[in-house]
Amino acid sequence: MSSVDNQHVDLSALRINRSTPPQPASSGKGKYIVLIIGILALVGGYYYVSTSNFSFTSEEVEVVSASMTSPSQANAVLTASGYVVAQRKASVSSKATGRLESLYAIEGDQLKKGAVIGRIESSDVEATLSQANASVEVAKANLQNSVVELDDAKLNADRQKSMNAQGATSTLDLTNAQARVRRAQAAVLSSEASIKVAEANVRSAQVQVENTYIRAPFDGTVLNKNANVGEVITSLGAAAGSRGAVVTLADMSSLEVEADVSESNIERLQQDQQCEITLDAFPEKRYRGFLSKIIPTADRAKATVLTKIRFTERDERVLPEMSAKVLFLKDNSSVESNNLPPKLTVPASAILSRKGKKVVFIMKNDKVTESTVEIGDDLGGLLEIKSGLSAGDKVVINPSEKLTNGASVKLKK
Repeated sequence: MSSVDNQHVDLSALRINRSTPPQPASSGKGKYIVLIIGILALVGGYYYVSTSNFSFTSEEVEVVSASMTSPSQANAVLTASGYVVAQRKASVSSKATGRLESLYAIEGDQLKKGAVIGRIESSDVEATLSQANASVEVAKANLQNSVVELDDAKLNADRQKSMNAQGATSTLDLTNAQARVRRAQAAVLSSEASIKVAEANVRSAQVQVENTYIRAPFDGTVLNKNANVGEVITSLGAAAGSRGAVVTLADMSSLEVEADVSESNIERLQQDQQCEITLDAFPEKRYRGFLSKIIPTADRAKATVLTKIRFTERDERVLPEMSAKVLFLKDNSSVESNNLPPKLTVPASAILSRKGKKVVFIMKNDKVTESTVEIGDDLGGLLEIKSGLSAGDKVVINPSEKLTNGASVKLKK
């Protein structure tokens, strides 16, 4: 607006409204009350955060279980994982096809070689066997008849020969009598052959009957029962609704650990190298063994070589398909460490020094608890824990300096 326009502004309309009473000023006492309430709220919030270690974000951590470790791990050149496998194992079936009539073995039964496991229906083959036995009897009777006929033919031939010498019979009669002898001899030979054929048929029928018995091919333990009485058993197992195997049998004395070893580490191993075997099911028990075989081929997909470790000592707790860990030891002297008891260990990266003490952080229910521990021997990258931990505790590895007792954490993905 220009200065000329400002000169024509009417200021008479501007008035102070004195009819409205003035608003009273706020009380100073009320201001102090509000200020005190705000301060108390801040103090309470700080106390809650400091005592509960409340945080809007949980720190991501990695954890490992505190475990019992053999001192021989310090002497190990390589560690591998694998499974216990029976080197002598069979799915036992019947040579014949038929309905399972009897089953005499279940899981866990220990059988001797030749023991009857089960039997399929055998009425048809037993009838064939009876028929073959009868055929043998008929053949033997025919043989006896042929022998009698031969004896009579020989007597007649002798009479004809004597009478012909005296001129009482013709030469034709003598020739016929001699021919009869030869026919009787042929009949005897034929009867004898018939007996052999009948006896062979008997043996064939006996084999068919024997095939209805399902027997253990070697000494072993029944691992699985694959069929039930009433089911059809066939050696091929191709028919719909039929079973190919009755039981699965394994020779427990042939148990070995099969473990894959990386191609880059295979040069560390040698034939008959001493090993220590630990089953995941029984981590406190260690078994002695040795490298029995390195399979002379590699798996191109995994870049590994299969090794087989045989047990030097084994008990009934070792079962097929159990997972196992194998320590390949430096030399035979390392085996002596098997006599030492296992020790509770954690990775060295789990130990943190604070205020002159060694501490670890135990994770439970998404929170960590600080625990002071006493360190023992160094077992090849693992440290012995003499106190402050228990086997199975989840311990944080590589803890940060900011981690505190009671802090909320979550597992790193």
